[in-house]
Amino acid sequence: MLIAYEFLFEELAKHLETHLIEKEAHWLRLNFTRIYQKSFQNNKFQELQRWCNDFLVKYPSKIFDSEEFISLQENALISLISRDDLQMEEVKIWNHVIEWGIAQNPDLPSDPEEWSLENFLALKTTLQNCLPHIRYFQMSGDDIFNYVQPYQPIFEKKLWKDITKKFMTNQPITSTVLPPRVILTPTLPTRIAESFESFSNVINETHAAEIASWVDRKANPYFVRDNPYEFKLLLRGTRDGFTKDSFWNLCDKQTHLVVVMKVKGTVEILGGYNPVGWDKPSTKKSAFSKNCNNSFVFSLRNGTIQNSILSRVKPERAIGCNSYCGPIFGSAWSFFNVGVLAMNDNFNQDNGYYCRNTHEYEKPIRNEFTYNKNGYSYFSVKEYEIFQINKKP
Repeated sequence: MLIAYEFLFEELAKHLETHLIEKEAHWLRLNFTRIYQKSFQNNKFQELQRWCNDFLVKYPSKIFDSEEFISLQENALISLISRDDLQMEEVKIWNHVIEWGIAQNPDLPSDPEEWSLENFLALKTTLQNCLPHIRYFQMSGDDIFNYVQPYQPIFEKKLWKDITKKFMTNQPITSTVLPPRVILTPTLPTRIAESFESFSNVINETHAAEIASWVDRKANPYFVRDNPYEFKLLLRGTRDGFTKDSFWNLCDKQTHLVVVMKVKGTVEILGGYNPVGWDKPSTKKSAFSKNCNNSFVFSLRNGTIQNSILSRVKPERAIGCNSYCGPIFGSAWSFFNVGVLAMNDNFNQDNGYYCRNTHEYEKPIRNEFTYNKNGYSYFSVKEYEIFQINKKP
């Protein structure tokens, strides 16, 4: 559809847009954040923009509370905050708009009390098209005092004077007073809303289909609807803990395992597939390696990561079992991912993980990042999960 517009095939592009909305809504929901951002890169995608916003006004946390919010395009943000039916408290809308504006000016001091007049003018310039859509006169006096007043210099004098009039006197106001937002009863079926809730905190259905295609050594990724595998969650870091004990208690001797993790501070999703499983070493043998021809590690396409990286085992010492660590891809003493045990026995501590550029797998999966002189690339994660995959009936 994007390419069709580039070649001025508008009739074809409109047909595709209609097809996506009417026939592929499930796929749109699975890839919602990416579709939402793409749709606002071309103002001709009016129907797709409207389809996205009709959902978001009812479930605004999907975008306002996401990591991608601060990278939202201005026209997308304005299209939401201008809606009368946006189901958010006005003060929360204000706080998010300020958050977005500050993110577009990374040089601003972290504490607004330390800002210069130039700092406030920079924020005012960034938000000049957003500020008219905030319904200041629908906020409480406490909200104005606590959240709006610290940014008083970004307001036009007349508007700020009227805001103070509203809460301090009964004098008439000459500024435009936008009506309160309409409180709606959700009309979307529950099953549609629930379908947005992913089975995972790290990957989506498209990622799962791509991993499944690698498991089956397919040249092209499976479509989501054709994925032949079920992903059964065995472990989630934020639910079960990031320690070696939680890993061994839940995953010892389990086979056909997929490990995925969300790297802290980036949009990276790293992971690996282990069909033979990890076996906890006995006290007499604290570490050993296992050979496997079908194991692989990967980096998934996500956000600014344009292409996935697949790195298959060579195949010696594919899997490491070390009683002091979590899952290891590679030699038991050449740790790949979540398994490096730090001093406090907690995998999600800062730089508690690393990839190593070794001979055991075909290629590194962090090509854009620096490896030290010993071939290590350290990072932290904010979530990791382990799934057991089985063929669907």
